[in-house]
Amino acid sequence: MFTLITWLTIIACLLLIGIVLIQNPKGGGLAANFSSANQILGVNKTTEGVEKITWILAISLLVLSMVGPFFISGSERAGKESMMKANIENAAPSQSVPAPAGNIPAPVK
Repeated sequence: MFTLITWLTIIACLLLIGIVLIQNPKGGGLAANFSSANQILGVNKTTEGVEKITWILAISLLVLSMVGPFFISGSERAGKESMMKANIENAAPSQSVPAPAGNIPAPVK
């Protein structure tokens, strides 16, 4: 299930990139490029459609990003946790630096 959500997230990202690139920051966007579509749907309908698709993709990306971690199986979590625990346990103990022998000079003010 996690793999499916990951793929849906990737597809939503790519579609969102495409939709954002279609839009024109000055307001023309898709409606300005296709004059015949403007006659059929009207300028407002085309830009409203692109804006609705943008919002739908953005919200779906947010939801998929928040739901995805809940579908990670317990074995995957345990595997990563046990690897980290093993690395910590097998780490070499830090060697302390011995104190210098002899007289230590006073700090200069």
